[in-house]
Amino acid sequence: MKKFQTIRGKLPSHLFLWLLLVVSTNVFGQQSPITISGNITESGSGIPIAGASVFIANTSFGAVSDFDGNYSFKATLDNGDYLLTVSYLGFSTQKISFTASGGDITQDIVLAEDLLSLDEVVVTGTGTGANKRSLGNAISSVKSEDLTNNGATQVDQAIAGKVSGALVQQNSGDPAGGISIRLRGPSTIAGSSDPLYIVDGIIISNSSNELIDLGGNSQNRLADLNPNDIEKIEIIKGAAAAAIYGSRASNGVVQIFTKKGKSGEPKFTFMTNTKLNELRKKIDYNTVPLAWEVATDRNNLATVAVERYDLQDVIFDTGFGLENYFSVNGGNEKTSYFLSASHLDNEGIVKNTDFKRYGFKANITQKAFDWLDITGGFNYVRSISNDVPNGGINSAYGSITGFLFSDNSIDPTPDASGVYPVTSPLVARTNPLEAVDRFDFGQKTNRFITSIALDGKFNEHLSAKYTLGMDYYNQSAFAFIPINNTSTLPDGFSRRSDLNSFQYNSDLNVTYRTDISDSVNSTTTAGGSWQYEERDRVGISATGLPPVVQTATGGSLLEQGETRSQISYWGAFLQQSFSFMNKLYINGAVRMDGASTFGKDERNQLYFKASASYVLSDEDFWKEAFSDTFNSFKLRTSWGQAGNLTALGAFDRFSVYTPSAIGGAVSLIPSTAQGNENLKPERQDEIELGFDAGFLSNRLGLEFSYYHQKVTDLLLPRVLAPSTGFSSRFENVGNLENKGIELLLRAAPVKNENFSWDVTASFSKNKNEVTNVAGGGRLTLDGSFSTNYVIEGESLGVFYREFYARNEDGTIALDTNGYPYRGTTEDGESSKVLGDPNPDWFGSLINEVSYKDFSLRVQFDAVQGYDVFNWNRRLLDNVLFGGGYNVGQELLGNLPKGYGGAQANIFEEFVEDGSFVKLREVGLSYNFTPKWDFIDNVELSLVGRNLVSWDNYSGWDPEVSAAGQSNGVRGFDFATVPIPKTYQFGVNVSF
Repeated sequence: MKKFQTIRGKLPSHLFLWLLLVVSTNVFGQQSPITISGNITESGSGIPIAGASVFIANTSFGAVSDFDGNYSFKATLDNGDYLLTVSYLGFSTQKISFTASGGDITQDIVLAEDLLSLDEVVVTGTGTGANKRSLGNAISSVKSEDLTNNGATQVDQAIAGKVSGALVQQNSGDPAGGISIRLRGPSTIAGSSDPLYIVDGIIISNSSNELIDLGGNSQNRLADLNPNDIEKIEIIKGAAAAAIYGSRASNGVVQIFTKKGKSGEPKFTFMTNTKLNELRKKIDYNTVPLAWEVATDRNNLATVAVERYDLQDVIFDTGFGLENYFSVNGGNEKTSYFLSASHLDNEGIVKNTDFKRYGFKANITQKAFDWLDITGGFNYVRSISNDVPNGGINSAYGSITGFLFSDNSIDPTPDASGVYPVTSPLVARTNPLEAVDRFDFGQKTNRFITSIALDGKFNEHLSAKYTLGMDYYNQSAFAFIPINNTSTLPDGFSRRSDLNSFQYNSDLNVTYRTDISDSVNSTTTAGGSWQYEERDRVGISATGLPPVVQTATGGSLLEQGETRSQISYWGAFLQQSFSFMNKLYINGAVRMDGASTFGKDERNQLYFKASASYVLSDEDFWKEAFSDTFNSFKLRTSWGQAGNLTALGAFDRFSVYTPSAIGGAVSLIPSTAQGNENLKPERQDEIELGFDAGFLSNRLGLEFSYYHQKVTDLLLPRVLAPSTGFSSRFENVGNLENKGIELLLRAAPVKNENFSWDVTASFSKNKNEVTNVAGGGRLTLDGSFSTNYVIEGESLGVFYREFYARNEDGTIALDTNGYPYRGTTEDGESSKVLGDPNPDWFGSLINEVSYKDFSLRVQFDAVQGYDVFNWNRRLLDNVLFGGGYNVGQELLGNLPKGYGGAQANIFEEFVEDGSFVKLREVGLSYNFTPKWDFIDNVELSLVGRNLVSWDNYSGWDPEVSAAGQSNGVRGFDFATVPIPKTYQFGVNVSF
């Protein structure tokens, strides 16, 4: 099995080449070409296993079983004894000895199911693979078949609900809407809590660049990757990941391994599917055919007859999508290749929105010498999106923002001259239909991800791996609002913004293995890393556009800007592992990490790691006592330290000056934030305890983990005295912690030749608390209208605003006119904590049933104890605008006139329970083999995604968040596109 590197290293290239020349050896002997073939089936049921890896240990010869479980490959071997290794995720690895003496070999293989996958080889960042049994920390794997054919178009979408401890939230229902992944909760306040993403050893960018204001609907750059190109994903959580990969991985690591070529004749795959995207539900609105004569006068109850319009119909529509994918792989004993091409065109549920992605990928592996493999990878992606702005936090224009402020008694359609009416007479906002029809917003991205890896095995003891990876993309965005529109920019608006992002990592790891005795094995690994990232961004905005002009240079400049950023990261590590009788494993490591964003005296920091695992079930007494009833049991523990390097930008440690022109003279204006060159990285310590248990011949598997993470030296803005000339400066003055449990249950209740049933259930509970803020104060989080806060003793991002005055019995107090009013705390405060957007727990339940050639997959995802601030309802229910359901109740006399206006500044009213259970995926597929010899298999599938949500939320969708991929502002629903329900029909042909 190919081993992939994910720890970075930097050593002089001439030293590496010198090691190759000195240590390498050549083997000579009589060789005989032979064919090795057979069939691979599942123990008990006899079901053929497709996709199992079969290879000869310490050689490049091997193959993958086909749909009937058959494998066959040719090998040129010296006469002698060899080991045939057969593996497949979810099954115990088989190692079979055979002797090559010139004749062909037929070997049928039976694999036993192993839901714990303790024999699975996983990559841990040291450049070599390790058996899962030897790891002291939890690691999760997602197979390629779980990433595709599920209605998702993005990798991060596809892993939702499939990994315990990973909270995956889709922030927007746009066709390429951003997605947030949190592994064991947020671990920083000023920085990012996103995990580190590594593709075939290359650190890639998953930035969310809001080059134009779309109202929180910014894309992740992970949207550029095609799930069909991925072989598997491995996820390492917590500080153990950072000790292996460096401090950039303090939030965990998502390792993505793309498909590689296999020795043998070319194998082709063609897939096509069509999608249908729909709004899952409408929200209640005002249908009462009356309107107030004077909406602003509570005492004037006179009404007039009007016609009401459902403005949701002018924004949302059914979107259609088409995806095509073609791949080929093959090779011989020296060279293997994998090539793919893909095209996606997916429309959104907001009219005139879509996302297109064109991709080409190539992976080539060459055995240059007996001791050296060279692997090269190249991926080009072009993505194009047509967007409709939705207003939101920073801008007043947009379709959904217009919907929230509109009086729905006004017909939004244009008159005979094509002029759209103003639908929000009291507050200047956009006619939502005009935003959909006339506004032209979009983005284009061209991206190149490429790498080369040298994997040298000099002898049975010494090996090394060097990886050089590069990730470059250009993202260009444009926005155009024509003149004579209903927004706050009636003279038109144009913006153009471009971003160039380049980063590379250069890693070298050297591993030495030796047997100290018959029962003790030692593995020593040393490595180093150098990483660099560079970002250049320019932007220009203008208004006052002449007729028919769409470019920003043709109007009156509103703003123009340019930023440049260069950051370097470096690190080195030494790791020592011991194995005792292949049952007890002990590991220790020390790592130094540095980043150019910190001052010279603080940028280099040391971090330590230790872990242990004990496969208790391999002991004789265990086997005698429990036999196959309780046949696997592994205890594990780990402790690790890490720094967080994401909280500071390239120049945040300095006092920054902004250039300006005053009366034609050049000037520099100081920032209100004072620099601080004594800042150091935030520091994280985490301990993890857990076990993996297998019952009933490993047909039932249970994984349990407990963790406690403490983060100190948080970087936070500290308020300064006015006499300093600054308002604040960053200091290491905060602490937070996360602690929780993770449970993963896998079961195969029924398994025979015609019928199988597999169940996977996960449960994760995380408690986050900010344990210290300088001075015990409160900090407002940007991008939340001062709603989400950092408060000592509370979870990150809690809602802290005004609340209802209440009677002694807890009911809402009313004034003499029958309207609610604000309350105060015992301390005289007008605000208090109203809710928490961090869930109490989340989990999933997946059932997979197969009967002969039919397969059914059903996945439910649950997020519970989760609050959402429904800013949409705060506007809709206000009589000044008139479009909400409760405004209709006021017109009918069920509520006093202006009741919603009175509630508008009592924020407690709009904090709702966002807990939900979603039917995330349901898919039915049918496999058959046509009579044509050249076709191996055809799969027909019908898939549904996000079809049903069981929740009590009054808005469109409790899962979205207007602040996009923000770290602290979560559960904030304001003018955000809801997640659509998707139907998909697909055909997959292998030949």
